[in-house]
Amino acid sequence: MPEQQQQQTDGTGSTGGTGGTGRLYGVGLGPGDPALMTVRAVQIIGEADVIAYHSARHGRSIARSIAAQYIRADHIEEALVYPVTTETTDHPGGYRGALDEFYAEAAARLAVHLDAGRTVAVLAEGDPLFYGSYQHMHKRLADRYDTEVIPGVTSVSAAAARLGTPLVEGEEVLTILPGTLSEEELTARLAATDSAVVMKLGRTFPAVRRAFEASGRLPEARYVERATMAGERTGVLADIDAGSVPYFAVAVLPSRIDAPRPERAPGSGEVVVVGTGPAGPLWLTPETRGALAAADDVVGYTTYLDRVPVRPGQQRHGSDNKVESERAEFALELARRGRRVAVVSGGDPGVFAMATAVLEVASQDAYTDIAVRVLPGVTAANAAAARAGAPLGHDYATISLSDRLKPWEVIAGRLRAAATADLVMALYNPGSRSRTWQVGKARDLLLEHRSPDTPVVLGRDVGGPAESVRTVRLADLDPAEVDMRTILIVGSSQTRWVRRGDGEQIVWTPRRYPED
Repeated sequence: MPEQQQQQTDGTGSTGGTGGTGRLYGVGLGPGDPALMTVRAVQIIGEADVIAYHSARHGRSIARSIAAQYIRADHIEEALVYPVTTETTDHPGGYRGALDEFYAEAAARLAVHLDAGRTVAVLAEGDPLFYGSYQHMHKRLADRYDTEVIPGVTSVSAAAARLGTPLVEGEEVLTILPGTLSEEELTARLAATDSAVVMKLGRTFPAVRRAFEASGRLPEARYVERATMAGERTGVLADIDAGSVPYFAVAVLPSRIDAPRPERAPGSGEVVVVGTGPAGPLWLTPETRGALAAADDVVGYTTYLDRVPVRPGQQRHGSDNKVESERAEFALELARRGRRVAVVSGGDPGVFAMATAVLEVASQDAYTDIAVRVLPGVTAANAAAARAGAPLGHDYATISLSDRLKPWEVIAGRLRAAATADLVMALYNPGSRSRTWQVGKARDLLLEHRSPDTPVVLGRDVGGPAESVRTVRLADLDPAEVDMRTILIVGSSQTRWVRRGDGEQIVWTPRRYPED
């Protein structure tokens, strides 16, 4: 590695550059109260030759005001004044171009001092590398000069302290979000996480509030403005007037553990039927994550229930796979008592899964007043198809080979119809310990309409630890290699099966179908 690219650390957060003789410090000042500055921050400010700080064009720097009592008359001060903040600009590079030019010029100003052997301390509210302005100086100077970053108490920690409630506990996940994200993205991330802090409010507050409401998290959300500073304000986010919110404010979702759950009147609960996808957490949608986290009770087949994280205060009700109606009725009875219930399915709940069972029972007179929602999930067919390539790229049929709920004659008739129509087929529930002959029967029936060379994708435990996805000729399909954890995708006459240059086999069905 070239010498100028090497960096060393002394264990204190400093990096060794090779160009200048001065030393650069990024000094975290904490959230606003000077009493929350670290001893190291005070020490560095006292030893520095140059004190630099950012400000808007009005010239008032919050960072400088925090450290004011430690700035001496003989300090050289460098005010790094932003050319724009939130307004538009006529810079040829737009807003981003104007800022990049400013950062380059500011770094050049500091480099003059560093080249002269002066120690430069760049002040930063909170922590220098946490949404801080200092980081733009760091990226432009740290590879050229000896540098040390002094961490500071973040606004996130300050807000949690001022609210006096745990932020995260145990295995909860904390998500930190800028309010400048799109409303849709904020909604998805708030729905999926345990705890959250949304920063950079001000003009973004109306969209942030709508995102909290759309994600179902508004009742939990809290508001902290200017934590530890003069004019500090805390409250319930839903009660805050949008016109009064400054930039230095955050929205907080505290820990759910031990948080009081809202009292609900009998009959005011709901049932949410969710799909967990074919395997573990990677296949969950943000909406499903949110519904599972918000549930008072989680109901499902034990195998699928094991995929759902255990949460304190949440009741789990596992059962056998063959009691779907009973499970649905149990969930609806819980909701009748005011509970928020998540019914768990593998894959997508509406594809050979629990949504039908729940809706069938919910249609009975006794339960028509209970709210029921169905949230989609990644299907086994979609998962296996993606692993193989794109065999479902054109029209396809989804058929279950299980004759437990419908006679084989019906299944055979549908296989013939799909084969005659030249549809790709996704075959669910192909076999089990007690059903070993259906795959062979289906293969023989399809061979009456399809070429023996038709590709068949066998996807087993897709997304799981025993995942296996391979492709065989229809004529070579061996029923002994198929079980209930396997899904079959049978190609049409147009499905292609090729080996690429890297040796990987891919299967796809063209979107364009021959006219004749």
